[in-house]
Amino acid sequence: MFRSRAKDEKAQDADKAPVTDSSQPRHPEAPKGRPTPKRSAAQSQRRSVANTSTTRKEAAKRQRAERRTAMERQRQALASGDERYLPARDKGPVRKFARDFIDSRFNIAEFFLPMAVVILVLSMVRVAALQNVALLLWLVVIVLIVLDSFVTGFRLKKQLAERFAGENKRGAVAYALMRSLQMRRLRLPKPQVKRGERP
Repeated sequence: MFRSRAKDEKAQDADKAPVTDSSQPRHPEAPKGRPTPKRSAAQSQRRSVANTSTTRKEAAKRQRAERRTAMERQRQALASGDERYLPARDKGPVRKFARDFIDSRFNIAEFFLPMAVVILVLSMVRVAALQNVALLLWLVVIVLIVLDSFVTGFRLKKQLAERFAGENKRGAVAYALMRSLQMRRLRLPKPQVKRGERP
């Protein structure tokens, strides 16, 4: 009866004010949309948060355990080819196709290490003729690897352009050529296709 008109208007505005989500700033006079928690409930919640916070040593220990688990999962994925846990450089359909393209064919570059050992042994023998043969073999091997890599890169680039027209193919050819330099049994992720099989 004796309330002022301004207080009545403020009370009506407060009743009409919409309840907003917590991400937006709330009007100071708007209702908050939930009851105020009792002091005992608020204190127990604060205590539980305080109890769960760990020391720096325990946090580091937990991080190490998580990292070890992630590395183990990644190692298994490299052996099985599971896309979910592969490292970032091996993920995606473009990289998978590049791997399969290399694994499905013979590459001269994958025989580089065995041939390099043979050439090194020949060059260490104290016979001039064998040293000349080793030098010639060295040149032939390098030229063959460069030519084979050029042809492989050209074919792979063409196939990627046809199959993955709208996707990011950056670095896929270089990734595939680096894989071709490794011996087949040492490649990671492990080959998922046989030689001669179309990827």
